[in-house]
Amino acid sequence: MGVGRVIHTTTKPPTSDTRGLVGYGSRGLKLVRGYGAEVEDDAERRYLDCTSMYGVLPLGHAHPEMLHTLREQSGRLSNCFASFGNDQRDALIQELSAALAPELSRFFFCNSGTEAIEAALKLARASTGRRKLIAASRGFHGRTLGATSITHKAAYRQPFMPLIPDVSHVHYGKFEALAEAMDEHTAAVILEPVQGEGGVHCAPAGYLRAVSELCRAHGALLILDEVQTGFGRCGSLLAGPADGTIPDIVCLAKGIANGFPMGAIAVGPRVNAWPAGSHGSTFGGNPLACALARTCLRTLQDHAIPQSVAAAAPAWHAALAAASPERIREVRGRGYLIGIQLREEAAPIQAAMQERGILVLCAGRQVLRLLPPLILNASQRDRVTETLAEVLR
Repeated sequence: MGVGRVIHTTTKPPTSDTRGLVGYGSRGLKLVRGYGAEVEDDAERRYLDCTSMYGVLPLGHAHPEMLHTLREQSGRLSNCFASFGNDQRDALIQELSAALAPELSRFFFCNSGTEAIEAALKLARASTGRRKLIAASRGFHGRTLGATSITHKAAYRQPFMPLIPDVSHVHYGKFEALAEAMDEHTAAVILEPVQGEGGVHCAPAGYLRAVSELCRAHGALLILDEVQTGFGRCGSLLAGPADGTIPDIVCLAKGIANGFPMGAIAVGPRVNAWPAGSHGSTFGGNPLACALARTCLRTLQDHAIPQSVAAAAPAWHAALAAASPERIREVRGRGYLIGIQLREEAAPIQAAMQERGILVLCAGRQVLRLLPPLILNASQRDRVTETLAEVLR
């Protein structure tokens, strides 16, 4: 879709989704193109995408600068295994280190959030020589075996038992419970600054800082899962360090390259690097992904997009809560990671929003989750609020 193209609305019914994929539910739509915060299905019906495809598109669909980088780098070098140096990878390391936090100066690149989690778990055990991992209630960290092991919800875990051993879960946000679970065998604590899949629950003020201090006192590592919260989603480049937390490992993905498959871990000085060859990724840190990540980071910074999100979010959260006080219990979240806690089942509301041209997500039985592109403008925010109010009437 070219820049500035008008997407025409039609009354033709959309084609059902018949991809034949295993393991996915169907939204009943076949999406074929998108630009900015909007997508279009195969019947040329337009939707405002408040999912950004599960949070991977901070700059929206078909961003011109991302397209320019994609074309340019594709014509130069698309892959380069990490045992060879590369200019794009070297530049990304320098730029990420400068942007994230001065303590986070070493990186491992991969292709997804769950791969970043797996790398972090392996590195924590190798670095500390310990086995025990502590995660949180309601936490979600991915669907590979290690990531599933630290994910809390039984529905994600039970079909794949037995999972990796020496994992415990404590109540999210309860410092005393975590302190009681910590001992000399603990390799790492892994937490999300805001739990997305778990219903959009924010860490209490000071909680993550206290956990980082506790980890240091016990010789354990703090892993922050910023796969969903990072790259401006919560109104700052990272959610944890913005609160003064000093993590030892940060897991990144989703928005890092604006929809292009990429993941990473950023590593602090308390972590011992693993020996060469003990972990790796064929595609991780390829020049194309790195070039796109550099463009995404530069665009977020040059246009102060996280700051714009931070400025706009409080009023939008309040407007959403006021859309139907009788049927909305509360609105939670930070920035454009928003959970609307309903007094009823969320799935019918999600379907009704979709029928009216707004794509949203669920996060549990009674929570609507909004993960829009960070470029969402005021009129688009108003459209979401007004549509929600209409549906709930």
